[in-house]
Amino acid sequence: MKAKLNFTRPMLNLLIAVFVLTASSKFLAQEKKSTDLKDFKIVVEKTENGIKMQSVEGSAWIDLSFSLNNDRLQAIDEYGMTELDKISSDKDANLADFLFTITRTENGIVLKGIEGTAWTDLSFSLPENGKREIDQYGTAY
Repeated sequence: MKAKLNFTRPMLNLLIAVFVLTASSKFLAQEKKSTDLKDFKIVVEKTENGIKMQSVEGSAWIDLSFSLNNDRLQAIDEYGMTELDKISSDKDANLADFLFTITRTENGIVLKGIEGTAWTDLSFSLPENGKREIDQYGTAY
């Protein structure tokens, strides 16, 4: 009688262990990212010629209002309007550390989260003088 090696069971256990470790490390990385986010709340309003924003929480500014033609973007951080190539290096522990761009479209608003947001792309329809609240996780009605 010839001895037969059986590697099926140990290989299956190894594959299961690798899968579980990979899945759990991705989960922990995502959990860490969302817990690192600081709270901010901003009310966005689409006006006839641009955008009005009101910070409810997490920003040094209270109200922003600016002209913004369709398809042009504006960068916004915790200190207000900024430019992508002139990002403030000042960090205040009492403020949320965020950066996003906002674009006014014919039908609504397009936001691109660059820093301090769980979202990377966020868009929604918004009629003129319509308002929508956004935070580090997305939008609320």
